[in-house]
Amino acid sequence: MTRILATGIGSMPGGDPLASEDDNGRAFSEAVRVVLGELPDLPHLPELPARSAGATMTGRGVAVLDGLAADLQPAGWRLTANSGIDQRRSRSLFGRDLDTFEELLEGWEGPLKVQMVGPWTLAATTDLPRGDKVLSDHGARRDLTDALAEGLSAHVADVRRRVRGATDLLVQIDEPALPAVLGGGVPTASGYGRHRSVHPPEASDGLRRVFDAVRRAGGEPVVHCCAPDVPIELVRGAGAAGVAVDLDGLDAAAFDRVAEAIEAGERIFLGAIGTQDPAVTTAAVVERVSRLFDMLGLEPNDRMVIAPACGLAGADATRVRAVLGAAREAAAAF
Repeated sequence: MTRILATGIGSMPGGDPLASEDDNGRAFSEAVRVVLGELPDLPHLPELPARSAGATMTGRGVAVLDGLAADLQPAGWRLTANSGIDQRRSRSLFGRDLDTFEELLEGWEGPLKVQMVGPWTLAATTDLPRGDKVLSDHGARRDLTDALAEGLSAHVADVRRRVRGATDLLVQIDEPALPAVLGGGVPTASGYGRHRSVHPPEASDGLRRVFDAVRRAGGEPVVHCCAPDVPIELVRGAGAAGVAVDLDGLDAAAFDRVAEAIEAGERIFLGAIGTQDPAVTTAAVVERVSRLFDMLGLEPNDRMVIAPACGLAGADATRVRAVLGAAREAAAAF
């Protein structure tokens, strides 16, 4: 029997940079409970970026870097010679979140998903000591990729140890900036120029090193990119076990790549619920996914996952439950 699962992308509302540690801890606990209640078949580790810069996608990446130090500047995260207090706080916050996650998933069994920023988005959102993006320096971006790969491997192994009931551990690699990196669209520090494009072979090699590290630790790497020009072929060629896409942003060629991935037995996260959709109903999600199957001439299989197109950090609590509930009910309908 075909069984399609449902999950969330990662980010959720909650928390405040001015709130106490206890208040932010309660906000994270509530987010985990919402995930477990609405997505019991494939829960994910929530991210609450509103709490602090250390809780954002880039902040999480900085927290797991192995052998590279960073600090927080007004312009964002910057690599440094020595670890700054903000990097240490980010690591501490991540550790507390994992403690809570482990506690609330005690006795739980089934597939599980965690998220981490990918190497190219991290290079596009982190600065060098002199102030420009890591993306601008070939050696620095390689060092950053290796530090991320080693740190992510340790993180995946840690999650495996904490949640022993996880039968499959999906590791979502977030790469929203990858199309801009490939296309030379990442702004320089001045804002007046653009960084040179990274050639596909180098981009593929960086992704492959991260994917290999995830696999060594017992995870299954799936790339999420909700940009309209997601490079599905490059991601698959680098060794990803699957890809998560926003169905709204795909053109005919991209749908062909999705069909190829489905036929190859890879995981496909169907971003069937737009974060800006004014109303969310299970029937609308089911109809949308059914149309996709009909258009591709394929049948649904148990490697498919229904999800929102992007994170839900900008939504309110009511909408979060509606979106996640619609994803769960639509998956059950198949």
